[in-house]
Amino acid sequence: MVSASMSVLLLQRRSLCTKIPKQWKAKQITISNFQESLDEINTHISNSDFIAVSMQRTGSFSAPWQRLLPFDTAETAYCKAKDSAHRFQLLQFAVCPFSIASSNKLIAHPYNFHLFPRDELRLGMPAYSFSCQTSYLTSLAREGFDFNACIYDGISYLSRAQESKAKIIGNPLSSLNVVKSSSTPTIADTVFVQRIKSRIKNWIKTCKNSSSSTSKDEALLTSLRKIVLGNEEFGSRPALTIDVCSKRQVELILEILVDFQKIVPVVIPGKGNTALAIRLVLMKSKEDKDMFERERQILEEKENKKLLGFREVIELISASQKPVLSHNYLNDSTFIHSKFIAPLPPEVDEFIDSLCTVFPHVIDVNRMMKEIGTSRKVTSIPAALSYLKNHFFAPVDMEIPDQTTVNEGKTDGLDALWICYLFMKICTILKINPNVIESGNKHLAPELQKFTNLFHPHSSDTEKPVDDISVWTNNSRRVGCEHLVFLWGFRPGMTASTLKSLLHKSHYVFFGEFDVKLVGKSCAIVVFWEPGLSKAFLDAMNSVEISGSLRELVSDGLRVACYDTYRRVCRLGLWEVDLPESLERALERPDCNLETSSDTKFWDINWCKDNVINLDDL
Repeated sequence: MVSASMSVLLLQRRSLCTKIPKQWKAKQITISNFQESLDEINTHISNSDFIAVSMQRTGSFSAPWQRLLPFDTAETAYCKAKDSAHRFQLLQFAVCPFSIASSNKLIAHPYNFHLFPRDELRLGMPAYSFSCQTSYLTSLAREGFDFNACIYDGISYLSRAQESKAKIIGNPLSSLNVVKSSSTPTIADTVFVQRIKSRIKNWIKTCKNSSSSTSKDEALLTSLRKIVLGNEEFGSRPALTIDVCSKRQVELILEILVDFQKIVPVVIPGKGNTALAIRLVLMKSKEDKDMFERERQILEEKENKKLLGFREVIELISASQKPVLSHNYLNDSTFIHSKFIAPLPPEVDEFIDSLCTVFPHVIDVNRMMKEIGTSRKVTSIPAALSYLKNHFFAPVDMEIPDQTTVNEGKTDGLDALWICYLFMKICTILKINPNVIESGNKHLAPELQKFTNLFHPHSSDTEKPVDDISVWTNNSRRVGCEHLVFLWGFRPGMTASTLKSLLHKSHYVFFGEFDVKLVGKSCAIVVFWEPGLSKAFLDAMNSVEISGSLRELVSDGLRVACYDTYRRVCRLGLWEVDLPESLERALERPDCNLETSSDTKFWDINWCKDNVINLDDL
């Protein structure tokens, strides 16, 4: 089901797409032109100042509360983004390297890569299952999204972790290095060694005789001998394949080959990181052996290219160390790490450390937009551009060279281009110098460093995320998470003001100042401004001695939970459609109760009272 906010966003996006200048197009990259485009995009990345990225997925967060909310800590926000990255898949990855020509002009080179996880090497990777959100796909279809290009011509890929595994179990050209065993040879070992040595000697003798044979009878005998011995060719060189059934036999064969300097072993891998056979390739000379090693290295590099797929573009961006622009840093970075680097770590700090080794400088354009101090919530690129157009004069000149190579009629993958455009507008308004300063190694201007690597959208520094959260978008007052209580089970259709009115003076904890805000239609948050009141409220709800109007609310089904229960929901992945159902499941667990454990760490949050409906405002 598409929420109202998502519907508005999609309408804004479709409205924006109709106003795209005709010269704004991104080069569409599929399997057919991927390899030939790599050198081109590598040049543009090397010559760029910044690289903007944007993605199209098979879905987003299924329920409104599963999206990143202002009261999420860095930990709970990461849990939500991690779940989305695990469940959904990438269909397009837009990359736009651009350079700053002047204070209001940029030169952009937009590319749009069509992706699809295809098990091309038959290794079981990366063809895993993934979820599709029907409403999300429907909205893409209405915008003219080309699903055929992704499914039939999409570029596959392996992550770094998957590539390492694939090189071990799936590359038929990789040799096997086995350490010589120190165990005492058995009788079976001795018999096996004698048999293999005899077979190798007869094979070498046959190869030599075949090159000097002249008569038809000798040629016939040589051919028959080749068939009996199992001779074959590896390229233009004679080869002999020896089947093996254990690691011990592989060790023995490699020990035997020490006495045969002109033979190079090549492993034929089997299942589960085992060898199916050893192929022996006979060299003519030392020079021929060196040439063979070079040929094999070239073939291995070619196979490795197949393993990388689209990830080669990610590696180019990473190697350039250029600043990366994103409009949704948290979600984009978890998808990139999950699909192209390695499985997401369990803890947020580990994730940030790992991500920074790949992309050391990521600028969140959405966070830069918040610096302008908009009077309303602006989260999408179209909404941000519309707001800036109506409130500021900040002209930006966009130059896109080489448009003759772009597919006619294709407008997919322009979000990365819009991010470049939005970035330049914000820099102009905030009077930020976007030029990259030369000082030994390239680095960002100080004005941009404050927007770099902000994992949490409400962070205010560039260090690792402190566990601060802001309850709503415009922050004005700090409060600890221990002062937050989740409520559900009240009558359907109740507003925040009505709920606050019912709670007012229903218990002594509600005699003082408190605020109420709805989280969806069936759940609310109560913030107590005096220490100890939230704990007293939780204790009262867990007690049989409830009186007054609060007792009536409880009899109607009112339920409560502390922030630690919400944290458990996110950590355990209890992603029900309605938040109350997830909170109920967390409370049902034997290790969870209304009292927060003594070793639980609480964090500070920010609360904007102006965005809460109070009784005095009615």
